[in-house]
Amino acid sequence: MDEDRPENPDEQPGPNFEELQRMLQNMLGGQQNSEFDPSVLAKAAGVSGDPAMLNALFSTLRGAMNNPSEGIDWSIARRTALDAAAGEGTVNAAPAERAFPVASLWLDEATELGPVPDAPRALSRIEWVQRSIDTWISLAEPVAESVSQALMNAMNTQMPEEMSAALQQAAPMLRSVGGALFAVQLGSIVGQLSGEVVAAGDVGIPLLSGPGNEGGALVPTGVANFASGLDQDLEAVTLYLAVRELAHARLFRHTKWLRLHLLTAITDYARGIHIDTDHIEELSRDLDPSNTEELQQLLSSGAFIPPKTPAQEAAHERLETMLALIEGWVDVVTENATKRLPGAGGIAEMVRRRRATGGPAERAFAALAGLELRPRRLREAAAMWRIVAERSDTSTRDGLWAHPDLLPTTEELDAPDLLLSRLGLIRGQEATTDDFDAELEKLLRNELPPSPGKNQSPPDAPQPPEH
Repeated sequence: MDEDRPENPDEQPGPNFEELQRMLQNMLGGQQNSEFDPSVLAKAAGVSGDPAMLNALFSTLRGAMNNPSEGIDWSIARRTALDAAAGEGTVNAAPAERAFPVASLWLDEATELGPVPDAPRALSRIEWVQRSIDTWISLAEPVAESVSQALMNAMNTQMPEEMSAALQQAAPMLRSVGGALFAVQLGSIVGQLSGEVVAAGDVGIPLLSGPGNEGGALVPTGVANFASGLDQDLEAVTLYLAVRELAHARLFRHTKWLRLHLLTAITDYARGIHIDTDHIEELSRDLDPSNTEELQQLLSSGAFIPPKTPAQEAAHERLETMLALIEGWVDVVTENATKRLPGAGGIAEMVRRRRATGGPAERAFAALAGLELRPRRLREAAAMWRIVAERSDTSTRDGLWAHPDLLPTTEELDAPDLLLSRLGLIRGQEATTDDFDAELEKLLRNELPPSPGKNQSPPDAPQPPEH
């Protein structure tokens, strides 16, 4: 009996696994007809059209196709991120090394949370990638699994019946290639971020963990890029950012439950993501495949992730509140610690503008999980932390981090008199809500105290140590 003949004479032979594999091999090898532009796939993955980068991308995808695995090979993300972070040149770590001791002394006066045992350090772009990539992978993995499963389900339900057999054979290969493409995109995002972040805590969560990594870190190239847009001395900018980073490190080191609590909230949110195939079809209907910029924007913006479910909306609100509490506390502590630093107000304003226009954290979370973090709650949180300290002291303010049940709730952010009442800080019939609204109004209108000039210090203020 001819092995190629169908068992049922009425059944027409359909596409088989070998043909599908050959087509993918040709495409990834750049052997498809002239209508296929390999740079389209590269740009969709966030990789440049450089021939060397294209060859590396297609080599990675061919390897995933020829040797499919059950899970995603995340070493691909590591290699891609390191390649993107390479070529940094000489890193001048001296300003950061000079800033750390001064920043620590100033923080001792501004918070009850003491120094971290681990020494702070200056990191190159490659070192930042090496120390943070595992955390990025843990955040991206639930999203990747959700996307992969949704696409395979869509193919199983929407493919013509005659292709089902070939699809069953091809499923491991397609899953492996899709996972590799997701890993490449993650690596590209992390590699790009390495050129933008100024510190280990710049994205709002502690990306670095483990022995020796909890003391905080500055990325000198990112600090220099940030300072280049300011009419401020590099040493002053570095010192301000060092104070912010060490405040962030102290908070997470002394609030031992906080890191796991925050990362768990993010991964729980990500696991709730599902892919709406009808939404993909609708977006793709008017998509021009030759428009590489539009394709890259769609794939990197989280546009294929559908609107949040009610459960995700609630999880998003809890996560947003937690991140606002963290960043608001860091803002207030940094403001108090840098009062003697010339130009601190101007630097703080640039930090706020950078965050409001979408900093590294916002873009990364939007691309990986469709998660948007608004600065509005952060301003409210900062005003609330400030009033708690004014009505009591820094010990009461910082003591709220001792347990998650003590932290201000979303309702208390909306109505801070509830928090002040819980803490016993309302005296008589004081109009606490009016006080809070007035403080918040100042923040929203950026009515900050006038900052001294670039080379001036406030009257009778101690000068930063000379180096």
